[in-house]
Amino acid sequence: MPGGRLTQQERQQIALGLADGLAYAEIARRLDRPTSTITREVMRNGGPTAYRPDLAHRATEQRAHRRRQAAPRGPQATPQADGRDAEAVREYEETFTTLFMQQGLPKMMSRVLTCLYTTDAGSLTASELVQRLQVSPASISKAVAFLERQGLIRRERDERRRERYVVDNDVWYQGMVAAARSNIQLAETARQGVRILGPDTPAAARLENIARFVDFVTESLTRAAEQAREILYMKPEATSGGTAPPSSDHG
Repeated sequence: MPGGRLTQQERQQIALGLADGLAYAEIARRLDRPTSTITREVMRNGGPTAYRPDLAHRATEQRAHRRRQAAPRGPQATPQADGRDAEAVREYEETFTTLFMQQGLPKMMSRVLTCLYTTDAGSLTASELVQRLQVSPASISKAVAFLERQGLIRRERDERRRERYVVDNDVWYQGMVAAARSNIQLAETARQGVRILGPDTPAAARLENIARFVDFVTESLTRAAEQAREILYMKPEATSGGTAPPSSDHG
């Protein structure tokens, strides 16, 4: 069934598809599965070059076993005080984690970042992260140090003097601008090739067009991020009827 867990045979088919260079969407079509299911399966089990179906199947069984052991018994087995579907939330967190991994973040860093973004408070202590992710304190320490260096989280002290890790509202803006500016080096390298290969050669013309394209996209993206920055700080009631356009006062 498309909505059920992947079988070992399906994982073998995924491995064969990867070996043949098939896109995730094509593998998903052949298995009658959502593309997101295939993407998540591959990314959480080593990526396209290191995916091993037997290891992936065993890892899935071990995760399921740990969840069953961690689940409390009795009438409070599935607490839903906030009205959320626990299984749907878990699926969403896996999807979000996979997205971060596709964008280049290591798995543990992606899990920590997802955990912070999907927490109502937007912040957690190290011990809370250890409990939620069921990993060692050392893994959390390494992950938060990496994320802080990248500017993706920040640290603060709460009223009990505990260190908390926070996802700031401005993270998306800063990340977008940093990504746009990193393309400047690509444009500069392309223009270096123009000088070396000669301005009148087809290769140089190609590189110059790449540089112009990157310049235009970088400038447009940076300007759009600045104009839309205030959206990150809108209150929920301000977006209840849809996302309001940013003010034109920013220029």
